[in-house]
Amino acid sequence: LRELLLAAPYGTKAVLGVDPGQRTGCKCAVVDVTGKLVEHTNIYLVQGDSALAKAKLTVRDLVKKHGVRAVAVGNGTHGRETEAFVRDVLKEEGLGDVLIVSVSESGASVYSASEVAREEFPDLDLTVRGAVSIARRLQDPLAELVKVEPKAIGVGQYQHDVNPYGLARTLDATVEDCVNAVGVDVNTASVPLLARVSGLNASLARNIVDHRDAN
Repeated sequence: LRELLLAAPYGTKAVLGVDPGQRTGCKCAVVDVTGKLVEHTNIYLVQGDSALAKAKLTVRDLVKKHGVRAVAVGNGTHGRETEAFVRDVLKEEGLGDVLIVSVSESGASVYSASEVAREEFPDLDLTVRGAVSIARRLQDPLAELVKVEPKAIGVGQYQHDVNPYGLARTLDATVEDCVNAVGVDVNTASVPLLARVSGLNASLARNIVDHRDAN
């Protein structure tokens, strides 16, 4: 868990997150340098040539319009094909300098259905929230993964074979250690991230964010 949380962040650059899907299409979400959602849409890669042509245009437009520096593709079903498609499109368009990274999706669906996600994006579909989470996981893994219950990130096996209370306490302590070792930017940190800072709690973190929004 510690290694996962302390993975090197890509930093404050615009990222396009893609949650791969076959039948229902791939959800695309662009987040700006601060991780704020700026645009989202769907592309379809297995619904015939016209859908594929439209998907190419969509990806190209999103990257150019928002100055996207990297594309984060979820590593779930159909992930490799989606990654190859994006790579081809960007090469064709002469945008080969845009980074394409496969990002772990584990726990993204848990985040999408969580209270935190509902509060952040009350009007968005669950699948779009997942794409946003994938993009942010590349920008700053720690800030995004603290929003997910540590058990749901899918680290390690045999979680059900150990004392659940002991496991939860140790995982929580690990998350807290990581957050306090790295530190947070109080001007941009989310409530779940601030709440993990030593000496702060959820209500204090919420007050800080409310004050920030008001001012």
